[in-house]
Amino acid sequence: MRPDRIRLLLSAVMFVSLTAGASAAGAQPARSGHLVSSLEIKILSTMLADEGFGEWGFAALVEVDGRRILFDTGANEDTVQRNLKVLGLNLSDVDLVILSHNHADHTTGLLPLRKQVLAVSPKALSKVYVAQGIFWPRIEANGTVDDRMSGVKRAFEATGGSFVEITGPTEILPGVWLTGPVPRVHPERNWGTLGKVRRDGKDVEDTVPEDMAMIFQTEQGLVELFGCGHAGVINTLEHVRKTIDPKPVKAVIGGLHLFLNDDKQLAWTAQQLKTFGLQQLVGAHCTGIEAVFRIRDLAGLTRQTCVVGAVGASYSLTKGIHPMRVAK
Repeated sequence: MRPDRIRLLLSAVMFVSLTAGASAAGAQPARSGHLVSSLEIKILSTMLADEGFGEWGFAALVEVDGRRILFDTGANEDTVQRNLKVLGLNLSDVDLVILSHNHADHTTGLLPLRKQVLAVSPKALSKVYVAQGIFWPRIEANGTVDDRMSGVKRAFEATGGSFVEITGPTEILPGVWLTGPVPRVHPERNWGTLGKVRRDGKDVEDTVPEDMAMIFQTEQGLVELFGCGHAGVINTLEHVRKTIDPKPVKAVIGGLHLFLNDDKQLAWTAQQLKTFGLQQLVGAHCTGIEAVFRIRDLAGLTRQTCVVGAVGASYSLTKGIHPMRVAK
């Protein structure tokens, strides 16, 4: 081969190598080409209620671009079903379920709800997305092994349902994502358990490693739905920015597990939320009533843009927050 052609070939190889290295080092978020145009999130389980029944738990019904999804299933077997009846809703056309994490106050309603809709529609509530770690046995402080979720899995699969276990950011519908497990960059210790989790044959601290959130890409910014936020709301927002979409955060809805945080921690969280451009917050379940009010003030939000979440409360792209009477 002629020397000039050899030099040209070597230059091309070096360019490809350097370009690949640069792409790997500065990898861009895996943004979808689709933006959600229609979105409504309605709370079905939380502590505060002026219609329906309150509990220490969380569940929400998501309607996005004509598809309906159940996010978490409440703490008691019948709470979500009772609140659906009060609100004039049903789940017969909902096939997808998201479980944000292992805890019983988010997962207990799954099997009873599946059995209730099975006769009407075998496809209803038949596919459940979870993150890696949700089925790992938990070891209580007294040494008792809790393998509850493996039992739920077997019973649920016996009804014809299936689980999809994810390990990273996953687009489940156009413009609709699940974060998968979230890296713990900041020391947001937003979990109260003193137990351990059995991982790869070893018992390690249970940081709720499977905790994940649901993300909606919209023209107005990102809308993010949390079950408990055990991974930390700021850790989660950063993970989303790096791996899914760097757009500002339009709204955060759900449980953020801030009720145990002191004033210093809440001030830090509020300041960080401001840097993400947060415009609206519906703090339900374990966020904490006082925490919601502190963040409202510190993040520069208002009574119209930051409320305590209640059963029946909703958030939509077109109408914003509808807080119900008790939280208004």
